[in-house]
Amino acid sequence: MNFLITGAAGFLGAALANRLVREGHQVRGLDDLSAGDREALSPEVMFTRGDINDRPKLWTLLQGVDCVYHLAARVSVPESVLYPREYNAVNVGGTVALMEAMRDVGVRRVVLASSGAVYGFQESQPLKEEMMPNPRSPYAVSKLAAEHYVRTIGLLWGMETVVLRVFNAYGPGQHLPPSHPPVIPSFLYQAVRGGTLVVHGDGSQTRDYVFVDDVVNALVAAATAPQAAGEIINVGSGKETSVRQLANLVLETARSHAQIVYNPRSGGGVPRMCADLTKAERILNYRPRVGLAEGLRLTLARDPRFQPAAAAPA
Repeated sequence: MNFLITGAAGFLGAALANRLVREGHQVRGLDDLSAGDREALSPEVMFTRGDINDRPKLWTLLQGVDCVYHLAARVSVPESVLYPREYNAVNVGGTVALMEAMRDVGVRRVVLASSGAVYGFQESQPLKEEMMPNPRSPYAVSKLAAEHYVRTIGLLWGMETVVLRVFNAYGPGQHLPPSHPPVIPSFLYQAVRGGTLVVHGDGSQTRDYVFVDDVVNALVAAATAPQAAGEIINVGSGKETSVRQLANLVLETARSHAQIVYNPRSGGGVPRMCADLTKAERILNYRPRVGLAEGLRLTLARDPRFQPAAAAPA
């Protein structure tokens, strides 16, 4: 098959692109490299640097494409609070531009990587796809709006659309920005260097951490699963882990004596998040294979940034 991946040089995009070319598919990648890494992509990926809102470029890249993976997005919740207009321009405006270009070219299917963040606070767990979304950040609002645009434009123009609500993905190669880094790479980096693991709130808040290889399995399945068209599907581990438990597991896995510090003045976000995977198993035959302890071990082993710093010469 011929694929276009937007956000191809990002964490999930690169993992997906490299998997698809290993399986013999033709893969084109688009990324503005604002956060992605071109070097993370296999040389076999036909990469183009560009903006998701550049419709003429999209028209060119979409020629002959069977399925689009739309992963291009800005992804930091705290950053979205500061810059909601920029998040709307990329996550919403970019999605609309892509859907218009797909309509014009006649591409059959699109798989959107959305987020479990759209659920926000809910009275019960695990989170089921039929629950009413309750977004609590501009990032979550932008992902929910992108879902609606994808599904509505798809219905109007006869395109097959699949929305995957990906929960807290992690693994080797995850972006580690200097401000507002994702929790797992941040904890691992501090642990291997004897730094401090900062837990926001009291650490009782839970999240569903899913290893990158499992997410890629779901993405690959979504391109061809016959019953997936028109569906919203959770992708997670199906297990809750508190941030306090995560911090201790990171220290144990890294064999680190780094300190854990709690910041009670900083909110920890919604109290609980855990994906219900019933629909994913039924439609995508999706079953997460990598538990959190193993995923942390694999991330430490495969990512050179998390190797202990070499001792200084005597």
